[in-house]
Amino acid sequence: MTPEALAEEIRRRAAGQGRFITALAGPPGAGKSTLAAAVVAALGSGARVVPMDGFHLDNPVLAARGLLARKGCPESFDAAGFVHLLHRLRHEAEVAIPVFDRHLDLARAGGDVVRAEDRLLVVEGNYLLLDAAPWRDGRAVYDLTVALDVPEAELERRLIRRWLDHGFAPDQARDKALSNDIPNARRVLRDSGPAEIVIRH
Repeated sequence: MTPEALAEEIRRRAAGQGRFITALAGPPGAGKSTLAAAVVAALGSGARVVPMDGFHLDNPVLAARGLLARKGCPESFDAAGFVHLLHRLRHEAEVAIPVFDRHLDLARAGGDVVRAEDRLLVVEGNYLLLDAAPWRDGRAVYDLTVALDVPEAELERRLIRRWLDHGFAPDQARDKALSNDIPNARRVLRDSGPAEIVIRH
């Protein structure tokens, strides 16, 4: 399914409704951010991306919990805060949202604002469909669920390339991908509930 086709499906389902929330889920390296941006561009005015990554716990908090090396796993997020945001997006016209700053490697509270005119929201993240508390509580808010399905070998290739692009040496890039990213990807694929639309790559 192309971004344009998914945008058309969202338009069709959202016709005559108020705010329409699409969940776009998938493992790290699946291409969620790229697809979400393309879908929002195809939808045009009144559409925007809401990323889950703004709910990363800060590094000192992760270090205190022994989770710094596993940053990106479900336990390294403020999942309850994320689900609370989803309910605010459903019921409130204007909502401030946190944004993860990759350059600073931290989340900025109130980094952006979803406005009243933002009617078509594409929420993207790894764990949107995880069948575990409190993540599963988000399902009550989603109007449409979409999952990306990418073979593990391709995820591994992409994730190693991501770390190489961040300046890591080949051995370091491979270690970072295989020690944390791929276990997180397996957890997404193993423990997520079904989506209405599955896009395979």
